[in-house]
Amino acid sequence: MTATCTIGSLEVGAGRPLVLISGPCVLEQPATNAQIGTTLRDICAGLGLGFVFKASFDKANRSSVRSSRGPRLESGLEELARLRELLGVPITTDVHDPRQVDRVAQTVDLIQIPALLCRQTDLVAACAGSGKPVNVKKGQFMSPAEMQHVLLKLRHGGARQIMFTERGTFFGYHKLVNDFIGLGDLMQLGCPVCFDVTHSTQLPGAGETSGGRPERAALLARAAVAAGVHAIFIECHPQPERALSDGAAYLKDRLGEAVLVRPFHRSPRGYEDQQHRTSLSRAVPSRTSTTRPSTLSARRGTSAVIQRTGIQPCERIQHIQDVVHDD
Repeated sequence: MTATCTIGSLEVGAGRPLVLISGPCVLEQPATNAQIGTTLRDICAGLGLGFVFKASFDKANRSSVRSSRGPRLESGLEELARLRELLGVPITTDVHDPRQVDRVAQTVDLIQIPALLCRQTDLVAACAGSGKPVNVKKGQFMSPAEMQHVLLKLRHGGARQIMFTERGTFFGYHKLVNDFIGLGDLMQLGCPVCFDVTHSTQLPGAGETSGGRPERAALLARAAVAAGVHAIFIECHPQPERALSDGAAYLKDRLGEAVLVRPFHRSPRGYEDQQHRTSLSRAVPSRTSTTRPSTLSARRGTSAVIQRTGIQPCERIQHIQDVVHDD
């Protein structure tokens, strides 16, 4: 059985509404941070989804020494604290050094461990002992089964609120692939699982900055939600070409909305699976199990059904048709 992870006032896990973890890759100017956070918060409120704002204060793993790293620890945490108060939502950021953990834990609601550092025992132990929930990104070089060792390190260090994030697996040079059988294996470890949509479209190491294929983000988001993940991670920016980090993989704010809305506002088609028919009949009592439900709005189709039945959005997706493109 999957445990839940409590992040501020949100619970992430089975039977809970889908959660979006989103924001710019690295902290931008205060006005841009507020614009992104407000837009995403309002989108999620309209869809009945949970929302956690994410941004890094220091990108310590940049490809090039010439790339921007962000405002660094003190200035970055001041900005994250400001955004937490302004937006009224939980905040998360990542840490790269055990010495950062105590300071970061005083400001954020969820500590994130980067994928490339997920095996660093000292860092994992420091996060586990912080008293904060911990989200560990699965290393691009690791199998889902190997994450059980990370889980044991966290529990040994005292962590009880734990979640994992899938962000793609290396497939040769400069490419990531997503293994959806492996995604199921990761969920079987018993922790809530988040799917990192935008980093899964990255083309790592393809130059001084990583490339990306953001046009495939919507496809991956819908597939992951259909597979049963408990949260999705999307980095977005109103002007990706001007972003300080990962601009090639960014989604624009309104495209981020389209990615979220499209899976929930279509009528499911082709009900050949009796289990899906049963779930849908429970979700929409006014219809019989053999009749297709009418199209639900994003608001009704997500929040109302979850509140009434506890059924996750992924249980209501039978067939995925359209790929969202940025207008």
